[in-house]
Amino acid sequence: MACGYIIASVTVTRPEQYEEYRKWSTEAINTHGAEVCVRGGKVEVLEGDWNPGRTVVLKFPSFEAARAFHDTPEYRKARQVREGAAIMRMVCVEGV
Repeated sequence: MACGYIIASVTVTRPEQYEEYRKWSTEAINTHGAEVCVRGGKVEVLEGDWNPGRTVVLKFPSFEAARAFHDTPEYRKARQVREGAAIMRMVCVEGV
């Protein structure tokens, strides 16, 4: 069965406010049983000119579960807290 992943590239513009988002997003992640594969950490570009900045990868049991996470009440709360604190680029990807 295929898993679902949320992959995000984040440019943090207001670090203190972003920390509040991290608190709420962690609660949402834990509530919905996502596995945190990557959350921040070192990034090194190996090919091309892509610079994803802060990278986050979350693993869910299915694509549908990953997609649904974005619209849960818990994550909506986190998104509201994040407004103005970061530029978020996020995709949902089906994987193995």
